Amino acid sequence: MALSPRTAVADPAATAPVRPSRTPSVRAAGRRPRGRWLSPAAVNAALALAVLYTLFPLVWLVTAATKDAGGLLAGNALSFEGFDLAGNLSRLASEGDGVYFRWYANSLLYAGVGAALCALISVAAGYAFDKYRFPGKEKLFGAVLLGVLVPTTALALPLYLLASRTGVVNTYWSVLVPVLVNPFGVYLARVFSAGYIPDEALEAARIDGAGELRVFWSIGLRMVAPGLVTVFLFQFTAIWNNFFLPLVMLSDQRLFPVSLGLYAWSGNAHGEPSFYPLVVTGSLLAVLPLIIAFVTLQRHWKAGLAAGSVK
Repeated sequence: MALSPRTAVADPAATAPVRPSRTPSVRAAGRRPRGRWLSPAAVNAALALAVLYTLFPLVWLVTAATKDAGGLLAGNALSFEGFDLAGNLSRLASEGDGVYFRWYANSLLYAGVGAALCALISVAAGYAFDKYRFPGKEKLFGAVLLGVLVPTTALALPLYLLASRTGVVNTYWSVLVPVLVNPFGVYLARVFSAGYIPDEALEAARIDGAGELRVFWSIGLRMVAPGLVTVFLFQFTAIWNNFFLPLVMLSDQRLFPVSLGLYAWSGNAHGEPSFYPLVVTGSLLAVLPLIIAFVTLQRHWKAGLAAGSVK
């Protein structure tokens, strides 16, 4: 008896293709539609307003420096009508036998020498805190961090009393010496030292017979150059804009920085309006060293800020 072959019947449910689930993923469920306030046009518009708000005082300063006293008091400072920049510069140079440029030289002395020495001292202190072990190291560094929290204006009176005891009031030293110490610069230098100077390079130099001072000067200082430039720029800006410390320490106008000298002229302008163009033109010239410093050293400054943010 022959057996007939069985006919296999396919199950439609078994042969149907498997479709992916339509259940939304967690990432897709967490997304929110981007609103119109976050569109590129809105962001760019907000940035443009911020730039205009930042640059407007500088634009006003450039145009106002070309006006005489009448043009400034007339309220038409944002136009170049009645351009007289050369006349303002000439009067600025002749006022008080050229005392403005003496103030300018004083500011360059205070800011240039003070920032350079402060940056070197801060980097040396930060290097020591990072690479050496000594008793009370972290407690001493905590005291440095506490110094960051103290505003500089609160230290003006104690510094004046110390300067009075040592007999340096109304001298260059009374303004130059206090700016040589910057607690924030020491903290920043320690961060840069930890990120830029490998311990292996220092050990190799010591094995070769180099002393600790030679190791720091030839290896450590060169490796931490971006941090040195960053501290220098911060301190240069702070000293150049410093006003309260010279106001407390100095009474001789020949020792004034630009900030204090322009303040004195601004007080005279209430009774004699001819000082208004001098104050505005002097303020415009006072911005130039800061711009030159940042443009010249911006490559090192940007690298230093990037490393500091990562660390």
